Amino acid sequence: MIRTSIDLESLREMLEQGASVTVLDVRPEDQRTEWRIPGSVHFDAYGALKAKDPNAMKGAELPEGQPVVTVCSAGNSSAVAAEQLRDRGFKAYTLEGEMKAWSMAWNTAEVSVAGTGARVIQVRRTGKGCLSYLVGSGGEAAVIDASLDPGVYIDLAERYGWKITCVLDTHVHADHLSRSRGLAELFGATPHMPEGSPVSYAFSALGNGDEIRIGSARLEAVLTPGHTPESMSYLLEGRAIFTGDTLFLSTVGRPDLEATPEAAREKAHALFGSVRRLLDLAPHTLVLPGHTSEPVHFDGKPICAPLLKVHEEVKQLLEDEDRFVEKVAGRLTPTPENYERIVELNRAGEEPEGDPTELEAGANRCAVRLRRLSGFGHPNPA
Repeated sequence: MIRTSIDLESLREMLEQGASVTVLDVRPEDQRTEWRIPGSVHFDAYGALKAKDPNAMKGAELPEGQPVVTVCSAGNSSAVAAEQLRDRGFKAYTLEGEMKAWSMAWNTAEVSVAGTGARVIQVRRTGKGCLSYLVGSGGEAAVIDASLDPGVYIDLAERYGWKITCVLDTHVHADHLSRSRGLAELFGATPHMPEGSPVSYAFSALGNGDEIRIGSARLEAVLTPGHTPESMSYLLEGRAIFTGDTLFLSTVGRPDLEATPEAAREKAHALFGSVRRLLDLAPHTLVLPGHTSEPVHFDGKPICAPLLKVHEEVKQLLEDEDRFVEKVAGRLTPTPENYERIVELNRAGEEPEGDPTELEAGANRCAVRLRRLSGFGHPNPA
């Protein structure tokens, strides 16, 4: 039997290992712009494929001698595209689960944080833009903002010779399911959450200035409300700051989710103060955000920047508090898909029945869209 499809993990491993493979996206341009597989080739054949044109893929120019994986939203168009390419002599496959499945793909990058005894691994959900972190020291590790199956973090920790002793979130997330509670339960631990977090399960509360030890390394909780009332950032040895969805590399987190216009303005005022306090940290402090809006390439390059460079990106926004509030308090971009249900589940510490990709698929939309900016290797949420 001829193999006609490839599973997510196989494609993820091929891309991580730099194998020769062409990912061919046959969706319309507007769908691809919203989110896509990094390094994929675009050939908009959607209309022709839907019309059952036998020559729909005739104009696609592809490298000879390497496999092709076609992707679309639901699978029908990509299956027809792959069949037509096989008729042309290509080894062509469809991606099982299509783009919804891709939302669970991931890769990693090690972050160099000078002046600490800790190693930091950035774990990136490449199709979703979620950034989580493993912080390891002295054989122990903390996981911040777990967004993938717990097994991913356990395997990574074992690879580096660490035992996970601490699991924490920066806030109650709205665009993806938190796996922190499930990960903590595997180790018989209580997950750490910011003090006042609106969750119904038991957690260890962290207040402003509280510290967590991981081996010889120290994380300090820094209260940064605004994106959510409980949002917390975590400062590693005064050298790196895990900012969650409060501060990105060229913009800030949106304060309008789950808020009336009046409440959004109040949160925006709080956000202004939080960002200003973060920017008062030492200029060399490395900013490690909780999201990026662009597909995360399998390049091993961490998504981060010194606070000095981040300050340059956002300083005009912060010149006047009233203008800041007017700019960020409205619904400037579409809300994350299914965010009400995701927040409900995260507050309960539960996962939905069945396949979570149905709930989480789509790009992240947790940032204020100010302008399209690139820099430091990757654009930021927008």
